[in-house]
Amino acid sequence: MKYLLVLFLVFATGCDGQDSSPLPAKGQWRLINYWALWCTPCREEIPELNTINSAADITVFGVNYDEQKGDALSKQRSEMGMTFANLPLDPAPLLGITRPSVLPTTLVISPDGALVATLKGPQTAQSLNRVLVELGR
Repeated sequence: MKYLLVLFLVFATGCDGQDSSPLPAKGQWRLINYWALWCTPCREEIPELNTINSAADITVFGVNYDEQKGDALSKQRSEMGMTFANLPLDPAPLLGITRPSVLPTTLVISPDGALVATLKGPQTAQSLNRVLVELGR
């Protein structure tokens, strides 16, 4: 398993040597949100995630559930009004979990890189802040 993780991390580093790993922003609270264009609760949640992403110690990343790439992904992100980054690879294998089956799902990653919560269903900036405070933010 460690060998696969090392290969995954080596593969995720870009040719220019910059870190393009699936979990950038090490040292911050990270929220990884699984979303899809057809998901009405996802659409309602995006503005809340945009708001919480503006906090200095929190970074939000999206994961397109339908695995869209390139122009199709850009178009969907624009239609959703998403201002936070989308991860190029699904981080579920890296985190040792199965891909969520409920949308939206938000994973909470602590500053040290541990998956500390899985939130199913739409969240608000207030509910996310409450969970982060409970987890020690």
